[in-house]
Amino acid sequence: MNVIISKQQKQLIGTRYLPAVSIILPFEPKMSLKAEVEYRLKIAIGKVEKELMRNYSAEKAMPVINKLHQLARELNFNTHKKSIAIFVSPLVEKVLYLDIYLEEKIVVDESFELRDLVNSKKQIIQYLILLISGKSSKMYLGNCSKFILIKSNIPDSLQAFEKDNPDKVAPCSDQHINKEILVEKFLHDMDEGLTLILNAYPLPVFVMGEQSVLVHFKKTTKNEKSIVHYVQDNYEEAAESEIREAMVPYVAEWRKLKQRAVIQEIEKARSDNKLVYGIKEVCKASTHKNGRLLIVEKNFMYPVQQGCHVDNIHKSDSNLHNRFYIKDTVDDVMEKILVGGGDVEFVDNDLLKDYGQIALIRYF
Repeated sequence: MNVIISKQQKQLIGTRYLPAVSIILPFEPKMSLKAEVEYRLKIAIGKVEKELMRNYSAEKAMPVINKLHQLARELNFNTHKKSIAIFVSPLVEKVLYLDIYLEEKIVVDESFELRDLVNSKKQIIQYLILLISGKSSKMYLGNCSKFILIKSNIPDSLQAFEKDNPDKVAPCSDQHINKEILVEKFLHDMDEGLTLILNAYPLPVFVMGEQSVLVHFKKTTKNEKSIVHYVQDNYEEAAESEIREAMVPYVAEWRKLKQRAVIQEIEKARSDNKLVYGIKEVCKASTHKNGRLLIVEKNFMYPVQQGCHVDNIHKSDSNLHNRFYIKDTVDDVMEKILVGGGDVEFVDNDLLKDYGQIALIRYF
């Protein structure tokens, strides 16, 4: 467990209310024993109590400790969520049940930071591999530990495709040209299968195969925005260990790869009319519970005046004497997306300069 005790002076809404506690835990009671989850929570609360009593007076510490115990007693163990985030201060008590995997973390500080929560996400490395040749194709879902062969409607072999689709190949006396046409038709069907799989698994795609086949596939594919790299070699008879070894240099730079894939997702969502961007539009869309993925530049913040209608949202200078001041409307948007079952990704500064530094991909 990572216990972080910050000594920096931070500011809450309007005035300072101390202390503020955040407990972030994996929480899958449907997958684990309830007693195990309760034990981990008990240990976390015990650590918080120790820190609070050491750094604050009993008058300030006990109300927060009592709220923590009360929230622990009221947790919903029938949820199918993956993680929980508990926030408590003398004035605030909140539990978020989230559909994302989070690392275990405790923060005893003077404010709540939704960004800390997002940064606690487990970096789950997942990608798709389309292994193609002129004779066969395979699709894998890859991660750090294993490959899973995905069943799809993609033909298992060129011979099967030729047998099932005799009318797709134009009559031709030149056998070489005939074969080229057949391969292109075959690759077209594989690409259609990839489209279906990407609807279920919107992940970065690696396409592996010999140069001649890859050249044909690049001309054929309609999924170029999801393909992050073409790996050139003959992997038709390769063992899984050989394929995994070929992926090592690409997985090693996963963060850059993931950011590139996220930008490609944005571009695809824009062409599919599933994208909203800019703080005003994203703020409005976040209330509809239709947000699949919120993408934010890591340093982007947008202070606003509370009480403004969302259509008239405007940036405000930080004025901590104004009791209507909200520290960051981006945090508010992130919370709405996470509670609604969506996800949040941070990207490097300037990557979203064409999208107002914040973008939201909708489910529909």
